[in-house]
Amino acid sequence: MNNLKEIHLTDTNIRLDNNIVKGGILPNKMSELSRTVNVVGETVVEGPLYADKLTIEAAPLEVNGAVFTLHELYINNDVSGTVTFRKAVGSASSVVSRAMKCMTTFCSDVNAKRIALSNAFVAGSLYGDEITLENCVVIGGVFATQTLFVKDCIVGTFISPLVELDGNVNLLLPSVFSTERVNYTKTTHVYSLALADLGSLYRHQEESEESGRIEINPASDDLHTVLTDGEQQRSLHSYSVVGKVLAADLIDTDRFQNHFLLTAAALGPQTLKTYDLGTDKDGKPALLTIERIRSFFFDILSGKVKIKELEGSFSIEKFARTT
Repeated sequence: MNNLKEIHLTDTNIRLDNNIVKGGILPNKMSELSRTVNVVGETVVEGPLYADKLTIEAAPLEVNGAVFTLHELYINNDVSGTVTFRKAVGSASSVVSRAMKCMTTFCSDVNAKRIALSNAFVAGSLYGDEITLENCVVIGGVFATQTLFVKDCIVGTFISPLVELDGNVNLLLPSVFSTERVNYTKTTHVYSLALADLGSLYRHQEESEESGRIEINPASDDLHTVLTDGEQQRSLHSYSVVGKVLAADLIDTDRFQNHFLLTAAALGPQTLKTYDLGTDKDGKPALLTIERIRSFFFDILSGKVKIKELEGSFSIEKFARTT
């Protein structure tokens, strides 16, 4: 990191280049409500940031407080480097980052009418009207009130009226939901990682024999349900692996440490210490930092870390002893 210069905010429009901002960027008078912020060089904002429009033209950037923009948060397509938001990010309009060479990390939730992200890691959840994700990891849920497009991503779960899937889509939870049938291409593959041994993979150790990913077929694994509340009815399509894991109760999923791993990712910025998952194959602590967790899930996404298929057979005798 370069030696950053402290900047004192006096202008209506702010240009940040090799600067550190103490105390954040917040409006003190009416004229500053329309303030634009342009990041053109290495920048650290130690507190919250409010702007009419936030444009990121260069990295690295780190914002340690919450971020809100009235019109847009935009990362230019040619940005390369790291952009990190430590707290929640919101916009009354849009949050957009299509920079494939930029390692964008949101350590909490993102809320905007329109969200379009590429190569981004979200430790929390996404809330919006229209959401587009490509080559992203979202530890929490993706909740879109109108449309959702997901291509080559890992997400916790999702729910949206209209959903379109493409490429390899991995789910951290067993089920996802849509109002209409999910649209998908011939190259779409959907997998649930709910019974994958993510803990062992994170420690670079062998997966449990009882673990593995489960493929969801969008055509045959569609469960259509009509929910009724008084005189109101709502139709819902559920895509789940619950019907495929009859023997799931035979598996001690606690030792997979998936829940601990995902919780550490979601709560990372709020914890007072850095936890670990034990020791890896080299005897070193497998620290649960947001940077290592991000790298791990993107290694899964790229195929560098491979997850085996879940074995579909089980012992009837063993099942009988547990019932």
